[in-house]
Amino acid sequence: MRQQTFSITGMTCSDCATRLEAALKALDGVRRASVSFSSRTARIEADDNVIDRALIDAVSAAGFDAAVITDDAATPPQARTGGGGAGLHIAIIGSGSAAFAAAIKAAERGARVTIIESAEVIGGTCVNIGCVPSKILIRGAHIAHLQRHHPFAGVAHTDQPVDRQAMVAQQQAWVDKLRLAKYERILESNPAITTLRGQARFADPQTLIVTDRQGHEQTLHADRILIATGARPLIPAVPGLAETPYWTSTEALVAGQLPEHLVVLGGSVVALELAQAFRYLGAAVTIVTRSTLLAREDPAIGAQLVRQFAADGIALHLHTTATAVHHRQGRFQITLHNGEQLDADRLLVATGRQPNTDTLQLEKAGVHTDERGAIVVDDRLRTSQPDVFAAGDCTNRPQYVYVAAAAGTRAAVNMTGGDQALDLSILPAVVFTHPQVATVGLTEDQAAAQGLQAESRTLDLDNVPRAIANMETAGFIKLVAETPSGRLLGCQVLAPEGGEIIQTAALALRNRMTVTELAEQLFPYLTMAEGLKLCAQTFFKDVSQLSCCAG
Repeated sequence: MRQQTFSITGMTCSDCATRLEAALKALDGVRRASVSFSSRTARIEADDNVIDRALIDAVSAAGFDAAVITDDAATPPQARTGGGGAGLHIAIIGSGSAAFAAAIKAAERGARVTIIESAEVIGGTCVNIGCVPSKILIRGAHIAHLQRHHPFAGVAHTDQPVDRQAMVAQQQAWVDKLRLAKYERILESNPAITTLRGQARFADPQTLIVTDRQGHEQTLHADRILIATGARPLIPAVPGLAETPYWTSTEALVAGQLPEHLVVLGGSVVALELAQAFRYLGAAVTIVTRSTLLAREDPAIGAQLVRQFAADGIALHLHTTATAVHHRQGRFQITLHNGEQLDADRLLVATGRQPNTDTLQLEKAGVHTDERGAIVVDDRLRTSQPDVFAAGDCTNRPQYVYVAAAAGTRAAVNMTGGDQALDLSILPAVVFTHPQVATVGLTEDQAAAQGLQAESRTLDLDNVPRAIANMETAGFIKLVAETPSGRLLGCQVLAPEGGEIIQTAALALRNRMTVTELAEQLFPYLTMAEGLKLCAQTFFKDVSQLSCCAG
């Protein structure tokens, strides 16, 4: 058996690749053929007696031209990406953002890719049960809130109940549309990527056993394997909880009926986003959290969110744990550690996420995990096993979809002979509450922990002209800078559209700007991002004494 890769010219669409692949597979002695329109290559496995000339003639008969790829000069520009992927078979466990980013990049670099997915639909968490549906819900809920509580004179308020079923139907239609456009059609248009349905587990570092839903097993061998299995909600060991019909975020996002009273266990991102959204839709909401809100962030953020949530009418039980949960006659009874009991018709458990690694039999591949079960990777996404890589929420890296996608791309480069690091030194993050929480770089405490001399300034939003015009001045912008250089070290934002502000701060940090340099930049007047300039100016002047657009 021999393998050969050809560059193909003359293809004008993915249908050309499909037609050529069928012609090659029809040749006697050809065992496998994969033609990629995106990379303009054909990869062929054939019996030893099948010569290159016969393959080239078959390509010509189909209406295209072929050349054997023997060195970089022979590689077409579309396939010349600095890697040695030609001839490699890469298996990817999972089909989310990390998996697809890796699959696309690996195929561009000449590899043959097999995606293995056990779920009914492809696409992973973000498009199906995470980022996309949650942000649609949050946006709709905020609009419902504004209809009741906006501050503008002359514009009527309305207190009409929301049609939750209609909201869910529209939301899921967009989920289906985006999954089709960003995942399913990519598979259809890229013949170098195939999908295998089933649950994968390792037999050795280069061999997977895939079990389909009927229990049939298939053995898959690959040159490299990428684990991109994501994570799932972590359910705490609260007595009685497992026997109740609690929600995770998955069920909450598609619930067609609005709860009368929703109790939320958790005080981090998912808990706060969904708690506020359901409150804005009209439900009574109670949060129970063992610490405070967003405990890992600058304390000022949690403190102001507490005030905001209280103003929204959300009941808060901080530094509190649930010790028992029961469900009787359609009602939840949640017992707290102080003996208090809460009664609700719905319970949302949002206490964190755990990696989906427990069914992979990683020990057979020699892949190490940490105490949470997360796969330990280096900045090249390599695991403890040289031929096994990992990316996304199943690893010990931050659980953000854009980190997963960046990791998947870099893993693919490294699996195909390249060398790219995942640089997380400047990592912006957003929590989609109202106001939004947006952060990048170091807090003042983190800077001190790293031995850096630092100082900070905080600008309340009532000093930002756009916030004043919007009549939404709850929140702040905070900058942390090194002393005496003035180099920016971090930024924390609590503001409407804070997510649109933070990337400007991230770019400033990436370019090692000082507060003076940021203060001297031109920002459009009456934008929220102008608050960064004003905050930078507070390091050396009183901005309350400036005129509206003073430079």
